[in-house]
Amino acid sequence: MEIKLKEIPIKEVYNGYSNNDIEGVVGYDGKLDIRPQYQREFIYKDKQRDAVINTVRKDRPLNVMYWAKNKDGKFGVMDGQQRTISICEYISSKFAINYQYFHNLEKGEQEQILNYNLMVYFCEGTEKEKLNWFETINIAGEKLADQELKNAIYTGTWLSDAKRYFSKPNCAAKDIGGDYLKGFVIRQDYLETAIDWISNGNIKEYMAVNQHKPNANELWLYFQKVINWINVVFPKYRKEMKGIPYGSLYNEFKDSEFDSNKLEEEISKLMEDEDVTKKSGIYFYVLTRNEKYLNLRSFTEKQKRESYEKQKGICTICNKHFELSEMEADHIKPWHKGGKTKDDNCQMLCTEDNRKKSGK
Repeated sequence: MEIKLKEIPIKEVYNGYSNNDIEGVVGYDGKLDIRPQYQREFIYKDKQRDAVINTVRKDRPLNVMYWAKNKDGKFGVMDGQQRTISICEYISSKFAINYQYFHNLEKGEQEQILNYNLMVYFCEGTEKEKLNWFETINIAGEKLADQELKNAIYTGTWLSDAKRYFSKPNCAAKDIGGDYLKGFVIRQDYLETAIDWISNGNIKEYMAVNQHKPNANELWLYFQKVINWINVVFPKYRKEMKGIPYGSLYNEFKDSEFDSNKLEEEISKLMEDEDVTKKSGIYFYVLTRNEKYLNLRSFTEKQKRESYEKQKGICTICNKHFELSEMEADHIKPWHKGGKTKDDNCQMLCTEDNRKKSGK
């Protein structure tokens, strides 16, 4: 990673400044993505914004900024986005400080601002090196989300197209999948979820492979398939369905046949089962049959002590005596056969026998 410190006059950064929804925010004669399309539209609060301008007007130093140099010779702001936008918006007379817009200032005052030097680190390297550096400097102020950091590095035609579906306030992904996904569209949570599903967790690798593809059709079609599959397999919606990592379920069971009516009957019963403490895990359980997803209620310390005293410390399997700390509570009648986490269904087993029983 090559890093060089340079002084850039504000007038050069402001040259060619444009702020719109189509191109994002650009400057430096069109060579700098100040706020690329991949980032959310966060704006400094007035107090923060005014502090930046007052610092410049008093000719005091601003914190150093970081620009990443791209292969096409252009740059992207890694750190310093809001400071740069605040300065350019003020010069554009989009806001006033103490009732003074930029155009109200004396010519000498205007020139002082325009000639003020920003301290900028130019960073050049591989995508991985830039991502690592980006994560290192993204430690203060309004931090970028994990997916925004990835977007900053893997920007391109694929990402621009993916954003149409997953990154706008009223995007198509929110329209069809909003009931099932957690997070915020503008924080790239929907995009991150979709890529995580299709890549089985290898988000960076998937973005790197697809970075320069002309569109994100594969991702969008996959996402639609997952949502349609959810609606077919689990037609009755419950609030517990929001935020489940459906991608792993779809990838594993998309070709399996299920009776949605029977699944619904079982789900309804499990929702009423007081031993099931994680209701969202029910949707994993009915497909995988793995009880770990249910977080079944455990016996209380009081129940364990009472069972231990009744057994006089004797394991009911090996008939040997153990200290309480050497034993574990076990359901006499297993939960999956209807056994409940109640006093009369508790027995204490030595650790070894309990592990053997659980493994059967």
